[in-house]
Amino acid sequence: MGVEKISYAILKIISKIFCLLPFKVSLAFGKILAQVAWIFLSSRRKKLSRENIQSCLKISEVEAEKISKAAALQFGPMLIEVLCFPKLKSEMQNHVKVIGLENLTNYINSSEREGLGAVIMTSHSDNWELMGGAFAQNGIPLVGVAKKQKAGGADKFINEYRTLIGMHITYRNGVREMYRMMDEGHFIGLIMDQDAGRHDGAIVKFFDRATTYMTGAAAMSRLKKVPIFPAFMHKNSDDTHTLEIFPPLFCEKTSDKRKDIQQMTQKLATLTEQHIKKYPAEWFWLHDRWKSMRTDFTPEEVAQLNEELGIRN
Repeated sequence: MGVEKISYAILKIISKIFCLLPFKVSLAFGKILAQVAWIFLSSRRKKLSRENIQSCLKISEVEAEKISKAAALQFGPMLIEVLCFPKLKSEMQNHVKVIGLENLTNYINSSEREGLGAVIMTSHSDNWELMGGAFAQNGIPLVGVAKKQKAGGADKFINEYRTLIGMHITYRNGVREMYRMMDEGHFIGLIMDQDAGRHDGAIVKFFDRATTYMTGAAAMSRLKKVPIFPAFMHKNSDDTHTLEIFPPLFCEKTSDKRKDIQQMTQKLATLTEQHIKKYPAEWFWLHDRWKSMRTDFTPEEVAQLNEELGIRN
């Protein structure tokens, strides 16, 4: 048996064990696991997270450290929730409260839809894997756009569980498949908030700093004339979640394609920023969000971009 088959089998066994336990016990184990993992997290990554938080939220180092740790510790329960997908599938309505579902159902039932799907835009806040399951279990034909895992066994496992919970999965390079499925009425779920790089993103203002931002949602909306539904999830004090779906946005289609996409991407970045400020301990601060601004742009270019975006340092 190869390494990939062994790792896949181990994950399946672990999942079965946690599904047999009371869910609260499994979550408690996840929290303990996260505390242990925090001890071994590199000081460089902790520093990056803390400095990002301080810069974005304008708070003290002590406050930033608390948020940084809380944001990292959520990955324990997140992992447990994914491992418990076979169990949560039948309990989704109790575990995730959905606000604004009518924004999607009204569009699905509208005559203007013409059979087309739409785009759902979100961020790396709370448990984005569980969010996809919540959409699917509430009757939304969701296509989750995923990054392929380097470990084959883990990739097979997570995609199997995403499918089990009701999602269709395509990898990021499957653009043709995304458009085909959108034409068939599916909703394309895009997590938009990571650093896109100089050549793959639009420049936007995000936490009063110029940065690159992924443009997939705006580009799809503009090309197919379909709406974008912003959606974000946060965790409640009892370890359940609330998923909020916002009214649709449409990307304009003028003669200036680049401007159309940049303006819509800026709107989405601003909405994401507002959600992060509301629930700062649930965002993925460990990501080097402004890396491309250091590596792909000169300081002079960054200064020029800040000026164009009206950012005053």
